[in-house]
Amino acid sequence: MTSILMHTCCAPCSLSCIDPLRAEGIEPVAFWYNPNIHPWKEYEARRDCLLAYAPTIEMQVIVDEDYGLRTFVEHVASDIDHRCTYCYQHRLEETARYAAEHGYETFTSTLLASLYQDHDGIKAAAEKYARQYGVEFLYRDFRPNFRAGNQRARELGFYMQKYCGCVFSEQDRYQKQIDRDKKKFAEQA
Repeated sequence: MTSILMHTCCAPCSLSCIDPLRAEGIEPVAFWYNPNIHPWKEYEARRDCLLAYAPTIEMQVIVDEDYGLRTFVEHVASDIDHRCTYCYQHRLEETARYAAEHGYETFTSTLLASLYQDHDGIKAAAEKYARQYGVEFLYRDFRPNFRAGNQRARELGFYMQKYCGCVFSEQDRYQKQIDRDKKKFAEQA
């Protein structure tokens, strides 16, 4: 079986990727590098869920520990609406770099499982860094497995996040509630 370094954003998304890769004779090695996830408790919950699950399916996990709140915010603060571009590029560059430095010929990402991510943006960033670091990027559209993977994650009792990862995506996730509360308290004033 051929190994592949698989950037892994969370255990639930990994469920959409692992079995299809293994069915192709490719063994994923999970690579945790997610300095975009905030706050710390969210970061910790996602990381620890992956670390608890991986041994149950005999999947290796490599953790590049970097809770990067300050650096992430410094890079996206001037253009919050386009923060995802930086987020994809930063995480996929680190994955490609790690792959090249540690003998992996190929890498991929669980970001490709989400129905909510920009696949063209992910693919463009990954291909750019694949060329730069001399490794191959394996593109697979794992989205058809997304709903089944999430259902399986619930059955397994995984921690299920409510937003993509950064504090700005958390605000986006809860914006309707924020607006309702703002209106409610304005009416009371």
